[in-house]
Amino acid sequence: MDEKIINVDGNEIIISAENLDDIEIDDIIIEEVIMEDGEEPEGDLVITARYLNVEFGEVYPAEIVIEDGLFKEVIPIITDDEDSLDLDYEGILIPGFIDSHIHIESSKIAPSNFAKAVLPYGTTSVVADSHEIANVLGVEGIDFMIEDGEKVPFDFYYAVPSCVPATPFETSGAILNSLDVEELLKRDEMVALGEMMNFPGVLAEDEEVLKKLDAANLLRKPIDGHAPLVSGEDLEKYISYGISTDHESSNFDEAIEKKKAGMKIMIREGSSAKDMDTLLNMDDRLNYLIEEEMAGNIIVDNIDDALSVPPFDFLVCDDIDARDLSNGHLDNLIKKAISLKINPKEAIKMVTFNPAEHYGLNCGAIEEERIANFSLVDDLKNLNISKVWVHGELVVDNGEVLFDVEKPKTLNNFDLNEVKAKDFDVTMEMGYVNSLMDETTNVYLIEAYDGELLTGKLEETLFVRNKIVQPDLNKDIIKIAIVNRYGGGNISNGFIKGFNLKKGAIASSVAHDSHNIVVIGTNPEDMACAVNLIRENQGGLAVVSKEDGLEDILELPIAGLMSDRDVDYVASKLDDLHDLAKELGCTLNSPFMTLSFMALLVIPNFKISDLGIFDFESFGFTDLIKQYLN
Repeated sequence: MDEKIINVDGNEIIISAENLDDIEIDDIIIEEVIMEDGEEPEGDLVITARYLNVEFGEVYPAEIVIEDGLFKEVIPIITDDEDSLDLDYEGILIPGFIDSHIHIESSKIAPSNFAKAVLPYGTTSVVADSHEIANVLGVEGIDFMIEDGEKVPFDFYYAVPSCVPATPFETSGAILNSLDVEELLKRDEMVALGEMMNFPGVLAEDEEVLKKLDAANLLRKPIDGHAPLVSGEDLEKYISYGISTDHESSNFDEAIEKKKAGMKIMIREGSSAKDMDTLLNMDDRLNYLIEEEMAGNIIVDNIDDALSVPPFDFLVCDDIDARDLSNGHLDNLIKKAISLKINPKEAIKMVTFNPAEHYGLNCGAIEEERIANFSLVDDLKNLNISKVWVHGELVVDNGEVLFDVEKPKTLNNFDLNEVKAKDFDVTMEMGYVNSLMDETTNVYLIEAYDGELLTGKLEETLFVRNKIVQPDLNKDIIKIAIVNRYGGGNISNGFIKGFNLKKGAIASSVAHDSHNIVVIGTNPEDMACAVNLIRENQGGLAVVSKEDGLEDILELPIAGLMSDRDVDYVASKLDDLHDLAKELGCTLNSPFMTLSFMALLVIPNFKISDLGIFDFESFGFTDLIKQYLN
C-alpha cells in the first residue's frame, strides 16, 4: 500500500492506495477532512432565518454566521418577497433568555441539572446569587456552584453574596466578611455584588457593609438591591451607595418611586412571590401615563402603544422550585407579560438585551461579536421553542436536551442532636403567671400569606394548659419553630396563622437565609419526628402525621438545600409532598416555598429565627407573649 501526503485548504491529508502513482490528484474527491485527534476541523456555522433584532424590536431575514461560539456576521437579506426565500428554518431566531436574579438553590437541584431543566425553555444564562449555599458553606459552597455549572453548556454568571449572614439576629453556617467579598468580586465569573439585604446596615452606615459596597464600586461591578417598602430619604440614601436594582417592590407606587430614583426594577414572578399582576396592573400603568403626560414628562401619541411598553426593566424568578421549572421558566414570564398587554418584543427584551447591558454580559442579542446563545421559536406570541443553541452549539432539538449530566457531588454542614417533643413546647415564664392559675394568654404570631414573602403581625388569645401555650386549630393557629442545625442546639418557638394545617407537621432545611430547620405543626410530637427525619437525611423537606401513619421526605444532601437528582425526580417528589400537605389541611399553593421564608428577617413584618421572634418594624427581637389575661 502506497501513501502520499497532500495539502487541502491548509490541512495535510494522507492518501493510501494501491498503485498511488497512477492516480491523478485532481480525480480525488475529499468528502470529509479528519484531524489527527479524530475531530472535524472547526468551521463557520451559517444559518439563514428570520431573527429578532431585540434592541430595535425588528424582525427580518438574515444570513447569520457563527464562528468560535460568537456571532461573526449578521447580514440582513433585502427582499420584497420574504415568502420566496429558501430559509433554513421556519419561525424566528431570538436571543437566549437571561434570568438576571435567581437563587438556583431554591429549585432544589444543582446547577448542572438546573441548566438541563431550563434550556428547553430558551434560558441560556443566569445571574445567580448563591447566598443560600454561602450561608451554609461559605466560599466552599460558592465554589461548588461554579464547578458543577462548568460541566454543562450553559452560561452561569454570579453575584457575590453580600449578606452572609443576612443579619446578626440568626445563626448561619458561615460568614463572608468584606475581605472575602472583595476577593470574590475579583473573579471573572462574578459580575455583580448580590442583593444588599441589610439595608438597615446601609442606612446606619455600618463599616463592614460600606466596605463591601466600596469594593464593588471600585471594581465597577453593579450592586443589586433589596429594599422592601424603603422610600423617601431612606431610599435616596440607600441608592447613593451605587445600589442599582430592586426586586422587592410589592406595589406599583413603590416600584415607580424606586424607578424614578434611578433603580432598575425587576418584576419578580417565582414560585412563592408573584408580583407581575401588581406591577403591571393596567389601571396603575394608565394612571401613571396620564399623570406623566399632564406633568409634561412624556408625550403620548397612542395610548395603546404607550401601554405596551413596560415601565420597568427585567423579568426575574428569584426563587422557583422544580415543580414550576418542569413546566417552564422565563418563557412563562414573557407569556404572562404579553397577556397583560406588554408588547412581545418588549417582554423578550426584559430577559435578553436589558440584563445583558446592565450586567455587562456579552450575550442577550443576535449581534456581531456577541456570544451565540439563541433559540428558534414559532412566533413571538406563542413562543414555542423547538431548538436552542449555546455558544453556537445545538443543545436542544425538539425539546430534547442533547447532553447528559453526571451526578453532582454532595457536601454539607449538619451538626444536630436528636430533638424531642418537649423541645417544641411554648411554656409560660413565671413572671406571667398569677395566683389564680390563669388559663389564657395573649401572644404575638406570624400571619403568612399565599404567594407573598411579606408576613403580618397578629395578636391572639390562646389557652394555657399545665403552663404550656396551646395552638388553636379552629383559629388556624399552629406552632412554628426554628431549629439550629449548626451545633448551637438552640430552638426558637412561636405561633403562625395562614397554613390551615389541621394535623401533623411539615418541616424544611431550606429556611432563608441561614437555612436552619423550620417546622410547623399542630402538635410537638409530629414536629419532633419531622425534624429528626431531616436530621437523619442531612437535609430535606418532610411531611409527618403519626395519626395517619404518614412520613415522607425529599432528601436534600447538597448543603441541605439541593438534591443530587434531576428536575423530574425532584418535581415528582415535590408533587407527592404537596399532596400530603393538602391531606393535612394545608391550603397554600407552595407551602414549602412559603414556609422557607418565615425565617427571612429582612422581609417585613414579623418573622422567627433560631434566636427568637423578630419584629421587622423595630428590627429586633420581641417577646412572644404580650401579657397574661384572666
